[in-house]
Amino acid sequence: MTNERWVWGFRIALLATALASLVVVLGAFTRLADAGLGCPDWPGCYGHLTWPTTADHVEAAEALFPESPVEHDKTWPEMVHRHFAGALGLLILGLTIVTWRKASKTRTEVPRWHTVGLLVLVIIQAAFGMWTVTLKLWPQIVTAHLLGGFATLSLLWLLVQRLGPWRWVTQQHLTLQSLKPLTVLALVLVTLQIALGGWTSSNYAALACTDFPTCHGQWWPEMDVVRGFNLTQTIGPNYLGGLLEGDARTAIHMAHRFGAIVVTLTLLLLLRRLLQVRVARPMGLVLATVLAAQITLGITNVMAHLPLAIAVAHNAVGALLLLCMVTLTHRVYTAKVAIPQ
Repeated sequence: MTNERWVWGFRIALLATALASLVVVLGAFTRLADAGLGCPDWPGCYGHLTWPTTADHVEAAEALFPESPVEHDKTWPEMVHRHFAGALGLLILGLTIVTWRKASKTRTEVPRWHTVGLLVLVIIQAAFGMWTVTLKLWPQIVTAHLLGGFATLSLLWLLVQRLGPWRWVTQQHLTLQSLKPLTVLALVLVTLQIALGGWTSSNYAALACTDFPTCHGQWWPEMDVVRGFNLTQTIGPNYLGGLLEGDARTAIHMAHRFGAIVVTLTLLLLLRRLLQVRVARPMGLVLATVLAAQITLGITNVMAHLPLAIAVAHNAVGALLLLCMVTLTHRVYTAKVAIPQ
């Protein structure tokens, strides 16, 4: 990365990744604090660029939206999240411009279509953010919005990996090549588990089971899988607090637990293989640490009845686990053979 413009592209991508991480955490905090409808309009908040703070502004806001009284503990998380998301969108736009200008002025290969995909994705994310409010937290939209945020973060981090100097060089190249199918499978399973987590959160099913390892004192409780995973459910007047009955929420919660078991077993198998490759051992240890932290946070959420700090941390570490898998997949697919001296 000797070219100055190339270095700046890398730096912007790294900054955008950090900002996207913050946006994901703020989004989790907003959702888990039940502040998703803290502002009944979009993109402003009760007609304000920030949120109503003075008594006069609050009175005018409640006159404009009589069905949505102002709750200060919910307005600011929603708008802070929107402001940071907007800043991320502008940064990605700048990143796209930088990479395309570099591509047009030099013959250096740059991932310009990667940045275009990111720009399109962040525009779609803005639409989902609007629909989250206008459709009153419809679970399908909330889950899609969450997945879009994780996808944006992952693609930014992948861009950092592509622009950065990190590549594995090892004489155990063939062993790494044999890990490709298992690595991709693990990445897909982690992504699906995040989707299940989003569905659990958007349907308020995190506390459907308040004991562990059993649920309602049973290993196999009553579950309504059909209703719990009915993706064509009609739009209700307001999904704040959830509309599903107990058995449907239990089905969602248990699916997330079963998914965690599948992901854990798959990652343990992958870790066992990684530790056999010298250059991959540090990455394997990091992955093992993040996995252990995520399992601990998940169990704590159930046993402690979903404390806000732990729930947000569970989302954040889930994002970190996904980034570990993105990093590992990139390392495995770009590994080079070490030439013996």
